[in-house]
Amino acid sequence: MAIETSAGDPGARLESLTDLATPFAIRTAVTLRVPDHITSGVEDLRDLAAACGADPDALGRLLRYLVHKGVFAEVSPDKFALTDVGELLADRGAAGRAEYLDLDGVASRMDLAFAGLPHAIRTGEPGYASVYGRGFWADLDGHPAYRAYFDDLMRVQQLVTAPQVAALYPWREAGHVVDVGGGSGGLLAEVLAAFPDLRGTLVDRAGPAATAARTFAERGLAGRTDVVVGDIFEPLPGGGGVYVVSRVLTDWSDAHATAILRRCADAAGPAGRVLVIEALPTQPYVPHLSPFDLKMLVLVGGRERGADDFVALAAAAGLAPARAYHGPDGLTLLEFTASAEATI
Repeated sequence: MAIETSAGDPGARLESLTDLATPFAIRTAVTLRVPDHITSGVEDLRDLAAACGADPDALGRLLRYLVHKGVFAEVSPDKFALTDVGELLADRGAAGRAEYLDLDGVASRMDLAFAGLPHAIRTGEPGYASVYGRGFWADLDGHPAYRAYFDDLMRVQQLVTAPQVAALYPWREAGHVVDVGGGSGGLLAEVLAAFPDLRGTLVDRAGPAATAARTFAERGLAGRTDVVVGDIFEPLPGGGGVYVVSRVLTDWSDAHATAILRRCADAAGPAGRVLVIEALPTQPYVPHLSPFDLKMLVLVGGRERGADDFVALAAAAGLAPARAYHGPDGLTLLEFTASAEATI
């Protein structure tokens, strides 16, 4: 016996759930830069087609379909304008919708990796390589433009959370902060700028490490920072008071995440601490409610986790919970130590 999920025709609901025409139509309009051209004053269909390098008849069919979806408006015959939704598609910034939806960019490539979801579900392994022939991280390394976009996206995310992280934790206790997989260096730079007595070391792959070195130089922090090109699964530099793992573990399976934490624990030693920074699931980013958990699976074999999950991973790496700090929108700092005396 079928369970009724909600009111309305189930066939229509299924059609709306499985439609591919609309998302690809929107992405095609973005890829052809139709919103950009309209914003610049090109509104006539033939002029738009010339600007986009498109067939006028085919472009008209695309735009009129999206008129019915509320993305564009045909204000007079063959003359088009943006709706409030369409205006979002003209934002080409690092966190803009246009960059994310452009079919020539890495963000859409990430979405199209969902073709590898059957492989991921069958094996529990990432599906990205089954679509593109190599894993996500290797793909970024093989395409400098993809790597640049991804690093910039991570930088924008760090700009939002780094000031909050700098304010939440008693960094003065750290002395020397080691940012493991620290990307472009935005988080470590914010912490060091707020606490002039601290030193910092960032460990990451060559591309992000180079970006981080520029970040530190631009902010006048080069004299207090070291940038180490390294693998977070290999031994980490010793001597740190706090080893930070910020927004990294979600990108990895339980086994890989445990291995990263074990490297941190080994480097921190009995006196050091490991600080896991994550945006824990809150509405609407709750596992099984948003697509993020499945996206992590198909891209990199990662997953969404709650606080208890991170405590379990840390325990498997020989770490015990010490203190926790909470910020807005699920931002959580979980501190671990080799000592088992304190609990969260």
